[in-house]
Amino acid sequence: MVAREKAISYKNLKWFDFANPDKKTVNFLAENFKFHPLDLEDCLTEIQRPKIDEYSDYLFIVLHFPIWNQNTGRVTTEEVDIFIGQNFVITLHKGVLLPLEKIREECGGESGCKKYLERGSGYFLYQLTSKLFDYCFPILDKMWKSARRLEGDVFDEEGVRDLLKDIMLLKKNIITFRRILQPERPVISALEHKNKKFLPEALEVYFDDVVDKIEKQWSSLDSLKEMAETLQDANESLISHRSGETIKVLTIFSVIMLPLTLISGIFGMNVGLPFQKNVDAFLGIAGMMLVVAGVMFIYFRWKKWW
Repeated sequence: MVAREKAISYKNLKWFDFANPDKKTVNFLAENFKFHPLDLEDCLTEIQRPKIDEYSDYLFIVLHFPIWNQNTGRVTTEEVDIFIGQNFVITLHKGVLLPLEKIREECGGESGCKKYLERGSGYFLYQLTSKLFDYCFPILDKMWKSARRLEGDVFDEEGVRDLLKDIMLLKKNIITFRRILQPERPVISALEHKNKKFLPEALEVYFDDVVDKIEKQWSSLDSLKEMAETLQDANESLISHRSGETIKVLTIFSVIMLPLTLISGIFGMNVGLPFQKNVDAFLGIAGMMLVVAGVMFIYFRWKKWW
C-alpha cells in the first residue's frame, strides 16, 4: 500500500491522497472522519458507474478515468474515490495517477499549496477533476495518431496486409473510452448543484469548464469512431477486391492449363494414335499446346479479363 497519511495542508484545508487503499486505509479514515460505513466499504471495491453520495457534512464521489497502457496500447479504467468536506479533500485510487502526482509535486512548496488550496475544498476539487480530464487529451492524441497510421496502411498501394486486428484494437479503445466518459458528464454537471457549503455557486463556471472538456472529448471520440468504422469497411473491401484479383489470375491459369492437360492426357494413352511412330511427334504436340495456350491468352487479353 502507498498511503500518504501525512496530509498536504494550507491553513485549515487538508488533502489526503491514498494509492492502493486497503483495510489499514479504511481504519485510518474511520478513526479520523465520520464517514458512512458503506462509503468506506466502497473504497475497497470496484464501483461500476460514477456516482455522488451527498451527506450533510461531506460528499462521496466516485469517478472513472481512462488510462493508457504503454505496453499493450490499450485503454483501461482507473477509479478515483473522493471525499470532500469543508476542511478536507481525500482521494483514493489504485496505482499512480500522473495528474495527482504532479499536483503533489507542486504542493511540495508553500506557493504550490497556496495555489491549489487557498480557495477552499470546492475549488481544489475542480483543480483535481480538471487535471484528471486534461490527462485524457494525450490519450485521444495517441488514438488519433494510431488511426492516421492505419489510414496510410490501409490505402498503401505497394502491398496489402490484413489490418483487422489493429483496427479492432482501435475500436476497442474507442468503446472503452466512451464507456468511461459517458456517465461522467451527468456526475460532473451535478456537482454544480450539490452542497453549497463547500461547492459555492461561484464554482459553477469552473465545473462548466470541466463539462466542456468532457464534451470536446466525446465529440472527438464520435469522429474517431466514424473513422475507425470507415477504415474497417475500406480494409475489408480492399482485401476482398485484391483477393478477387488473385483468384481471377489463378482461374485464368487453370483454364489455360485445362486444354493442355487434355491434349497431354490423350497422347499419353497406351493405344494406337496418329503420329505415334513419328520421331517429330513430340515437337508437334508441344507446338500445338503452345498455340492453344497463346490463343487463349490473346482471347483473355482481348476481353480485358486479365
